Amino acid sequence: MNTVAVIDYGMGNLHSVAKALEAVAENTKVIVSSDPDEVRKADRIVLPGVGAIRDCMSEIRRLGFDELVREVAVNKPLLGVCVGMQALLESSVENGGTECIGILPGKVEYFGDDLRDPKTGDRLKVPHMGWNQVHQAPMETGPHPMWQGIVDDSRFYFVHSYYVEPATPELIAASCDYGISFTAAVTQGNVFATQFHPEKSQHVGLALYANFLKWDGA
Repeated sequence: MNTVAVIDYGMGNLHSVAKALEAVAENTKVIVSSDPDEVRKADRIVLPGVGAIRDCMSEIRRLGFDELVREVAVNKPLLGVCVGMQALLESSVENGGTECIGILPGKVEYFGDDLRDPKTGDRLKVPHMGWNQVHQAPMETGPHPMWQGIVDDSRFYFVHSYYVEPATPELIAASCDYGISFTAAVTQGNVFATQFHPEKSQHVGLALYANFLKWDGA
């Protein structure tokens, strides 16, 4: 039986993520673990996250999960969710500047205190919270396997004040519009990560988790 490990470093919707994975799991055991050895043995790994990036990175480093994530991302499918996605970048401007894991080149920026709708000029609330359309990015090799069965421009659930700015457009797997166009999902090799919360996104979120449990990282 395959296993998928949800990394438990004390920050994230761990049980919500685990329950969503369990709802779509076939011949796959879902574990929530803070044991690096147990996570290392899993076939697939999920890095969730909510809250301030400085606190998240502090616990990730304290538990040694920064090195572990770099290790497993080489040959195992890895899914980052929300702040778990941001943690995969090189740095974030949050909390006065925070160094992140650095698997993906790029940085995390702030929406700002005066974000405006480009059409109406109306001020937009930060954090960006609620449902929004996700535009899948075209790729040279065709649609990414993680989007299988998910209609382009499907709506997913977001809660965030910061957004990922990849160093190269090749990393972008999807985008979203909220005052600006920002990156909603990234991918590189065995890594796929989303700014939105699949576990809060009803049937399309479950479809994405189901795709992750089938994805071989190629």
